[in-house]
Amino acid sequence: VQLVESGGTLVQPGGSLKLSCVASENIFNFNAMNWYRQAPGKERSFVASINVGGNTRYADSVKGRFTISRDGQKRAVYLQMNGLKPEDTAVYYCAANILSRYTWGQGTQVTVSS
Repeated sequence: VQLVESGGTLVQPGGSLKLSCVASENIFNFNAMNWYRQAPGKERSFVASINVGGNTRYADSVKGRFTISRDGQKRAVYLQMNGLKPEDTAVYYCAANILSRYTWGQGTQVTVSS
């Protein structure tokens, strides 16, 4: 599978942004679709996931602010980000997994700054 993220840009603190990830094949072929992020000088960390049954999971740092969703017909997964903070600045990656095997997109840069 190939994953292509888009939507990253510069946004002011408190602003909103929606990231998109389009897959080259049916997203229901995978156990889950995920969003991860990597800030400068830090390791890649989990942000959110949605499994084949539609159950969602979030990192504590984004609960209540970020929402993951999907559109099977468009083979797409989205990350709606509200109430953005400077500490949300990172490269955001989409990932598709089957058990412990992950396939990654190339990432999209999100910068939160005034």
